Formats: sequence, structure tokens, C-alpha cells
Amino acid sequence: MNLHELKPTPGSRHKATRKGQGIGSGLGKTAGRGQKGQKARSGGGVRPGFEGGQMPLQRRMPKRGFNNAPFKKEMVAVNLEKLNRFDSGTEVTPETLLKAKVVKKLGDGIKILGGGNLEKPLTVKAHAFSQSAVEKIKSAGGKAEVI
Repeated sequence: MNLHELKPTPGSRHKATRKGQGIGSGLGKTAGRGQKGQKARSGGGVRPGFEGGQMPLQRRMPKRGFNNAPFKKEMVAVNLEKLNRFDSGTEVTPETLLKAKVVKKLGDGIKILGGGNLEKPLTVKAHAFSQSAVEKIKSAGGKAEVI
């Protein structure tokens, strides 16, 4: 089978309804829009959220409070098991992680999490560590340094 031989399953595709193509089509003359009125006109209709002049819901709701989302720190998480690719005694920094393609971007910082086991003594420098990650790094004979 080739790409040009592919066909949709019979009955899964329907012909588009061609409106305004004569009285016999069932959708001739007004093409299902009814007689006159705003919705019958070309370009007619109301914008999303319009409630016929009533105050729209989005304007009736109170706007108050503070949202911290624009100021959120995007930390990139790295599990300990991913650090096993480095040689013993290596100093692992955010730049070396980026170079080794362990992370795609640095974001606002790197956080080392305690997923998996670390089998080599490494000096790990990162912006944040989980408690379990620090314990596992030290038990492997390495050091965890906060930048």
C-alpha cells in the first residue's frame, strides 16, 4: 500500500451541503437563514459573548485579586539517574547539562530531583535540590552546591 492509494472508509465522508442552489435542493432561496433579520444578512450575527444588550457575563463578574502567574519561576527538573552519564568526579553545572543534552533549555534554573540512584561521586551545581537528591548525592560520595 502506498500513500496515494489511501482512501477514507466508505460512509465516513459526506459531501458538503451546497446552500442556495435552487429550490429543489431543500436549501435554496434563503439557504436555511430564514426571512430577514440580523442573522440573515451577509456578515450578520453578534460577536462572541454578546447577550442582546444585557451586561455580558465576563463584565458582570468581579475583577479583583492578584495573579502571580506572570512572575512564576520556570524551573527545569532533572532526576538523579540522568546524571549517571557523567564520569566520576565531574563537576555538573547547568551549562554541562545543556551541552550533554540532558535538558533542552535552562529556563529560570535547574532543580535536581531524587528520582533514581546516583552511582558515581559527582559535584553537582544547580539552582535548587530536593531533600532526597542531596542525601543521595552525599551517599554516593559527591557534593551538592546551590548556585
